Formats: sequence, structure tokens, C-alpha cells
Amino acid sequence: MRIAVLGGGPGGLFAATLAKASDPTREVTVFERNRADDTFGFGVVFSDATLAGIHAADPVLRDALGDHGVHWDPIEVRLYGERFRCAGNGMAAVERRTLLKLMRQRAAAAGVTLRFATAMAPDDLLAAGCDLVVAADGANSQLRDRFAETFEPSAETATAKFIWLGTTYPFEQLTFVHERGPHGVFAVHGYPIGGGVSTFIVETDEETWRRAGLDEFDVTQPPGPSDERSRRYLEDLFAGQLDGHRLLVNNSRWGNFRTRSAARWHHRVGPTAIALLGDSAHTAHFSVGSGTKMAMEDAIALVAALDTVGDVDAALGAYESVRQPQVAKIQGSARPSLSWWEHFGRTHDALPPWQFAYHFFTRFLTDAKLRRRDAGFVAAAHDAWQAAHGAEPLDSPIEIAGRHLPTRLVTVDDQAIRLPGGALPLSAAPATDGAWVLDVPAPASEGDLTAVLESLAKGVTAGAALISVRGGTALTRRLICEEARMTHHTPVLTLGITDRDAALTELLSGRTDLIGVRSGESL
Repeated sequence: MRIAVLGGGPGGLFAATLAKASDPTREVTVFERNRADDTFGFGVVFSDATLAGIHAADPVLRDALGDHGVHWDPIEVRLYGERFRCAGNGMAAVERRTLLKLMRQRAAAAGVTLRFATAMAPDDLLAAGCDLVVAADGANSQLRDRFAETFEPSAETATAKFIWLGTTYPFEQLTFVHERGPHGVFAVHGYPIGGGVSTFIVETDEETWRRAGLDEFDVTQPPGPSDERSRRYLEDLFAGQLDGHRLLVNNSRWGNFRTRSAARWHHRVGPTAIALLGDSAHTAHFSVGSGTKMAMEDAIALVAALDTVGDVDAALGAYESVRQPQVAKIQGSARPSLSWWEHFGRTHDALPPWQFAYHFFTRFLTDAKLRRRDAGFVAAAHDAWQAAHGAEPLDSPIEIAGRHLPTRLVTVDDQAIRLPGGALPLSAAPATDGAWVLDVPAPASEGDLTAVLESLAKGVTAGAALISVRGGTALTRRLICEEARMTHHTPVLTLGITDRDAALTELLSGRTDLIGVRSGESL
């Protein structure tokens, strides 16, 4: 079998190595348009929980992490001069340059032909007569786009801006640093990668980015030049965190993260089959996982299918059926985290530091799951709540519309919220007399939130004493609740939560004020 791999990144190199190592009779060639020593970016990070399968397939990553990488357990959040650590998050990282060098050596030792500085147009590659072409040519894959009508690629663009930098500052573990500057709030994802260097990713919202004048760099120019103005601005902004260390650039420029998917991952053009791999098929936000890890897992599944299924097309079908659901699950879990980064500025300004940290760590974990990782961190959050409210979250009193509620659980029916001293009517418009509750149905899609948030703002202006949010998805409900609480400073009741742990998490994190329970039901 003749296999051509388009793209010499970790995913492509790993697929080529595994394919050749499992069957030395295969003729495997990697085509990479850049030179071997051209490396964009700084480091790659992996979660301990996801590494077993990669290590079992080939020791190259284990050796790279063990000999050249950095390992840590806690994650740290910094803001307002305070630091919060949450353990139970074992991770490891290594310089991308180092990993690629070791993977090239491993591929060559396995007998793979490596052709760098060789740009191959899709049609030229297909004309070479290979049995299989693996499209590992990244998020902007030419091969995928050449057959877009078959692969049906799609992309959702996040609103937050990000730039990938490095620094000589020695982070000890994955650290999230939040800083309000003269133009708005910026945040850093920082982590050590070995060699005296740390990755330093910065995010902010577009309005802040424009106010800071960081939109002048021409991001359409070919890869290579970096945005030096932004480097200087961010170096000044985070000077108190960097302790005199500098920021480093490597093709560093602002962008918006794009979550990519493809309806199909394989295709046939005459005698040649095509398989998508890694970023050409999918991406997931860097706050929850490594695109490198996902690409390497694709490589394992692809070669396993080729080894066990005789027919190439059937093997590619098996590969797709295995990996697509796994990737969809990762992308699904990444969405709440990506959304958190789209709105972190208002959370930074609205919550006390301890609650901001808890809010961050519960963006896709509940209180109970987080407690299993670090009971001390969760206990400290509960203690801070009790110090402020005098009781555990679900048992804390609150004043709503001049009425004293002894707990955060209230009974709700289709017309009203039943409170001590009488009911408050649910309505989409102001009541003719007395306090009223704005009933907000959450949409099923984030794309339909704009109109809902506009109605929310009008209801608050009209004097709603409480916002009741129901329906939709957990994420769309959460986004509406946070808009009401953190932007409009109006208390919120959330409907649709049937699990006590989830209810506790929403309250303790500052995402809601009350939990609605249907008459006759309980958490």
C-alpha cells in the first residue's frame, strides 16, 4: 500500500510512523510545505487522563514528556493579587519544536520518507497514484476544501480574540492570570513547556481589543511576521506578573478561535482514498484539550482500522465511526469552556475573587465532581459563602421584592412563583400593579440568544423584580442568567435543574439566586 500524508505536524508524523511500523511493506511518505526546522507556536499540553492510549501505541510522546517536558498537578487562578489553586488536574507539556524533532526522528527510524519544503497541491498529490492520502494539513486544509461538497466542513467562530505568545517567566503549572487594564480585561493561559520557556496565550473581548488599538496588524499576510505592537502592550500590562521577564513571539498574531467539524471524514477519488485527520476534520477550544492529542488519537484509530479491516474504504468508514462520536463529545464539553472565555470580563468585574475561581473551575464540572479533584478548594469556597450568607447555599436566606425567603428553593407553577407572603406572577410584560417576574424562555441555540437578551434588557428596564429562566439548554439558560445577574444586577431564578448537586453548583458559582421546583417535586 502506498500512503501519502499531507502535513508534517504531530498528527501526520504519528499516523505515518504507526502505519509504517505496523506494516513495513507499506510505502509511507510525508509531505510538508515548511522546512523541518520551521515551527509555529510554543508548546503542547496533555492531560494525564488522556495519555494512556497514545503511550500504548508508541513511546515517542512518553519519552518526549519524560525527558524534555514538565509535569504538574494543580491549576492556578490569579486575579486582584490573590491566587487560588485547585489540585487533581494532572497535566504535562513539552516544547512543540522538541516534540516535532523527536517525532521526525522516530518516523525516519521506522522507514517513513520525509519530504520537507515540499508544497503539494491536492490534485498533484492525487495524481501520484497513492492508495491513501491522509489530510493532516491543519485547520485550513486545502485537501478538505478541494472536496468540500463531500466532506461538508463547517466552522463556528468565537467572539473572543486570542494571541499565542511565549515568555521566559517560569510558570510552575497551568496558570490563568486576569488583569484589568485601561481598556478592559485581559486573561492569560500560561504553562511551562521546558527549556526555560512558558506558553503565554492571551484572550480578551473584541471591544477591549479595539479600544487598546491592537487591531492594526495585518493578519492576512503570510505566516512569519508577529504583532510586535501587541507584544509590547501585553508585556506592559502584565509586567507585575512577569517579574521582569519578556514576552516572546513566533508567528504571533490575534485571531478568533474557530470550532471546526466535518460531516464526513473520508472520500474516494478514482484509485485514491482520502482520510481527514486532526485539525482538518475537527478542532476544540484550547482551554479544555490539546488539538495535538486529538490528532494523535485520530492517527491511532486510523491505523488500527487499516490493520484490522482489509478493504481501505471499509477501514476509513470504521475509523470515522469510531472517532466522530469521540470528537463530538470533546467538542460538546469544550463549548461551555469556550463560552466562559467569551464572557470572562463581566465575571471578573461582578464576582469576588474566591467565587470567580469557583465559577471558573465549575464551567463544566459540578461541585461534587470538583470536590473529588480537590476537596480543600471546594471546602474553602463553601466556607466563603457561609461567611457571607450565614448558611450553605441551598439553605441561605435572601430578600426578593421586599420578601424574605428562608431558602434558595422556591415552588413554581405555570402562572406564578409561590413565595412567603403571596405569589409573584410570571409574565412577559410588566404587571399592572405590584412586583412581577419576567418569564424568559431560553432558546435551544446560542444563535438565537440576541433577541432573548434584548427582551431581557427591556424587562429589567420595565422594573422586573426577578428573572425566571426556563427551557433551552443548560448553556443558554446559564448565559441568560449571567447576563441578568452580572450585567443588569437583577436576581435570577433558574428552572429545569432537577439535580441537587447541579443546583448547589449554580448557586455557589454566582450563576443564579434561586432554584425553581415544580409543585410536588423535589431535588
